[in-house]
Amino acid sequence: MLPGFLTKTSTTKSGKKITHLQWWVTLIMSMALALGTWNPTGHHFIHYISSVDNLLSGFRPFGILIMLALWFLAVKSIFQSLKFYGAIMTVIIIGAFIWGLQQYNIINVTEFEQAGWAATIGIGLLIWFGLNASIIWKKLTGVYTTDATDED
Repeated sequence: MLPGFLTKTSTTKSGKKITHLQWWVTLIMSMALALGTWNPTGHHFIHYISSVDNLLSGFRPFGILIMLALWFLAVKSIFQSLKFYGAIMTVIIIGAFIWGLQQYNIINVTEFEQAGWAATIGIGLLIWFGLNASIIWKKLTGVYTTDATDED
């Protein structure tokens, strides 16, 4: 049913089977959060809550609370796994990539719509990297990131 690259599995040293589907799921969730919050098309959460007279009508309070909770979890995961300097470095790397696209005339960030798409997708990638930084670090070094203790 799903293509092979989505369902590919690997075996860890301890014998646990892991699927590569988690990478795609977190990427889709990160992009959905970023694009669902704001995008240049006008079909986004900010437009949904700003286009009414009463924010407390209907399901808007529920939607606001859900969106705040999702953003809280995303920001917490970014700073927990990357810390402040890692998040800044990731933003700089994404910005450098966008700069390169601009230099090769693939995008034009002086146009609002293209700059909006670049920023929104960049935020989605930052969230995705924050969600997966510990897993990526484990793959590169063989060690999971650990929390500092009082003894440090």
